This record gives sequence, C-alpha cells and structure tokens, in this order.
Amino acid sequence: MKDMGGSQDAGLAGQIVAALRAHGFQAFLVGGCVRDRLLGTEPKDYDVATDALPADVLRLFPESQQVGAHFGVILVRRQAAEVEVATFRTDFSYRDGRRPERVVFEKDPRQDAARRDFTINALLMDPDTGQVLDFVGGRADLAARLVRAIGDPALRFREDHLRMLRAVRLAASLGFEVEADTLQAIRCEAAGIRSVAAERVRDELTRILTEGGARRGLELLDASGLLVQVLPEASALQGVAQPPEFHPEGDVWIHTLMMLDSMRSPSPELAWGVLLHDVGKPPTFRVAERIRFDGHVELGAEMAASILGRLRLSHDQIRHIVALVAHHLRFKDAPKMRESTLKRFLRLERFEEHLELHRLDCLASHRQLENYEYVKSKWEELPPEQLKPPRLLTGDDLIQEGYQAGKRFAAMLEAVEDAQLEGRIGDREAALALLRSLFGPPVSPHTGL
Repeated sequence: MKDMGGSQDAGLAGQIVAALRAHGFQAFLVGGCVRDRLLGTEPKDYDVATDALPADVLRLFPESQQVGAHFGVILVRRQAAEVEVATFRTDFSYRDGRRPERVVFEKDPRQDAARRDFTINALLMDPDTGQVLDFVGGRADLAARLVRAIGDPALRFREDHLRMLRAVRLAASLGFEVEADTLQAIRCEAAGIRSVAAERVRDELTRILTEGGARRGLELLDASGLLVQVLPEASALQGVAQPPEFHPEGDVWIHTLMMLDSMRSPSPELAWGVLLHDVGKPPTFRVAERIRFDGHVELGAEMAASILGRLRLSHDQIRHIVALVAHHLRFKDAPKMRESTLKRFLRLERFEEHLELHRLDCLASHRQLENYEYVKSKWEELPPEQLKPPRLLTGDDLIQEGYQAGKRFAAMLEAVEDAQLEGRIGDREAALALLRSLFGPPVSPHTGL
C-alpha cells in the first residue's frame, strides 16, 4: 500500500480500505483528505467511501459505531484514531435545508461524487496506487484555486444552507476564490442561512476565524451577503470613521480586518474577541471636537454577550470573550495605575490573550507598543504570589472581630487587599489596624459603642 503518512488516522484509513477490498468491496479515500494530500498538506482527518453496506462495515469492524445509520455513515475507532466510513449513496428531498429525507445506497462511486457539495471535496483516491478518481472536475478547480459547487449551486445550497458558510471557510482557509456562479448563488440564497441552527453557524464562523485566512473570510462573508445575515453587528463596522490621529488605517471595519489578518493560530476566544472588540463603536459614534465613541467599551461588552449568546457559545467562552472586550482599552492607563489596580489587571484569567489583543490593536492603528511592553514586562516579572497573595482577612474574620455584616464589607476587604498588594501591610494584625483607622472600631449591637 502506498505510504499514507504518519498520522494514526491515516494508518487506520489504510487498514480499513485494505480490509474492505480483501472482502470484495470497493473502497477509496474521499473528500477533504484527498484534497489536502493533492495540495501537499497533511489532512486533519480521513474519510473512506465504499460500496459496502453499513451492516458489512459493522461486521468487519465490530469496534465501530453508527453515527448516521440512515445515511450509511459508520465511525471506526482504534485507540486514538478514528475514521468515518460512508456507503456510496444518492440523496433525495432536502426539505429541511439540512439533511436528505431519503437516501439510496449505490454501487457506482460516480453517484456518490455527484451528491457532494464542492468539486474539490468530491475526489476519490486509491491509496494503493495514488490514482485519483475525478468525476466532477475537482482537479481542474484545485489547479485553478476555485471553490465550485457541484451541479446547480442554488440547488446545492437549498439542500443544505450551511454549505454557503462552508464555501466561504474553504476559500478563506485555502486561499482560493469562490467560483462566480457559486458566489452569485450564495448571494441569492443568503437569507436561508437564518434557518440553520445557531450551533452549526457558530461552528463554521469559529472555523473561519481560527483556521487561517480570517480577514479573507470576513471579506467573503460580506461580499456574499452572508455577514449581514449572521453577524449584522460586524457588518455595521463598515464606514464608521475613526479619529485619524489614533487610527490612520481607516474606519472600524478596516481596523478590525487588519487585526484579524495579523492573528496567528488564535484560540476561538481570542479570535472572537478581536472580531468584537470594537463592536460598540457604531452605535456610540459622535463628532464633538473630534470623533468620539464614548462608552463604546461598556456597550460593546453588552453587545458581545448578546451576540455570543445568540450563537450558543458556552458560558465560559462568553465570559472570557466579554472580558477581552471589556478590558481592551485599559492598557492605555496602565503606567498611571496604582500598584494594586495594576496587579488586579494582570491577574485577569488568561491574561496573555488580553496582551495579544492589545498588541494586535496597536499594530492595526498607531503602532505604538510602549504600553504593551510596559504591561508585558510587569506581567512577566511579578510572580503569582504577588499578584494574588493569600487573603489576610475574610468576611468571617470581620464578624469575629465584631463588625456587623453588611454592604461595606466589600469595601473593607478591598481596602485591605489594596494595602497588601501595595506592600503597605503584610499580616493580619496590620490589616485589622488599617480597618480600624479607615472604618473605625467594631460597634457593639447592644450598646451602640
């Protein structure tokens, strides 16, 4: 068998093809793994197409499981490797804009290729010889660097509206263009994306933002008419002018695109934070002595939470992304911060991503990195025990000392922590003395003294 590369999935895919063929079935590598191998990149996963029925696959690979029994898809797992094995099929009647209501299993791989989404995803490869079976012109489109729908593009997108976002993702991540008729069909069908489950849209948008080519992805979303459907708040960034003394690059849209273009292997949270960090600017735009966006950070954090909730991101993801938006302007004040304020800033969760967002923000505008370097050096030189030392006092301690529980407890504990972070106190007795000086001695509930 031809060398399949070093990944565990590749090895398992080769074993599956060999076993199926040994029992008289046709079997080929199919889809993205073939595309990526022809482009000279290591596939992220491997799929196999066969004329073996699902029952045959389950019999040959008893450790496997059905993940799409109606559609003839079996997931074969061995140790850490997994490969999807799908029976050749023809699909009929996509009434819900997502899945076919009826499928017919086939013996001819041509029929299977014809029901797939894009020509570059419908290539089959014989792993023994490396021979490629191309029934839809996928190799020519690979050479021309085009994402082209198979058959009637409008019909392909009505069958599964999410394919429109997949076309954008493929073009962006591969550095391809969307073929003209395919792009025009997306423009005509763009409103259909609103019928797709939020979770599916979320996953495609996240992949557009994180798999490379995020700027190109946003530009294609805009050009195809999809952006205003799935992220109207991002579309609203276009044409919103900024003060040229701080943003010589142009409007908020251009600034955001430049930041996306500079990202390198971002986490999903950082990528979403970059996209949404200035989402509060359009509704707060005003012109006084210069262009201003008063309150855009606070409004932007609220808008980000709403957008991300609408797209069904997890609670933890939303919390972190909103924090990135809410704190992104604080770096400008860092050199003037009290030591306690700065330390609280530096101990924000995943602070390295706050740093990176600020760095990207600077490089996409005035390019002044002095505040970034200052904060970064402080973050690197201060050990965790100085950023968040053990508390000298708790609310229970205050009660034991005779203070009455109430709203001022928060201010009392914050004052103690401020002094501790600034090195003015270092033990419990000093903390209590500070409280007595700032808030007075405990008051007895019986005597009022």
